[in-house]
Amino acid sequence: MTIYWANFTPWSTLAGGILIGLATAMFLLINCRIAVISGILGGLLRSAKSDIGCRAAFVAGLIISPIVFSVAAPLPAVKIDADAASLIIAGLLVEIGTRYGSGCTSGHGVCGLSRRSPRSMLATALFMVAGFVSVFITHHLMS
Repeated sequence: MTIYWANFTPWSTLAGGILIGLATAMFLLINCRIAVISGILGGLLRSAKSDIGCRAAFVAGLIISPIVFSVAAPLPAVKIDADAASLIIAGLLVEIGTRYGSGCTSGHGVCGLSRRSPRSMLATALFMVAGFVSVFITHHLMS
């Protein structure tokens, strides 16, 4: 295993984690709901008119955040080592997992774990195992 020390960014990583924690806590305190990105995004198309503003603002924040960050520091270069078919299949598998798991990694991993939800603990453990297995298969068995 090789550690790329040039990519080791503990302070910006810590700041990002604190901001995610604060944002999810504020969302819960203000809206009395958990900040589940898949649910907010999915509900944007089928929600009641009174709820659409909150959902749109949340999604707008997700889109605008990198732009605001780029003012303070340069954005890292994006390098995707996969073809379009692999990305489409991966996206579909994530969506299927999100539906079967009744939530996404943000809902279970960030919000559920902080509330000590047993279901979220199991879901997050399964997310991690699935990720480890996927990386092992794609990097060691398929290459």
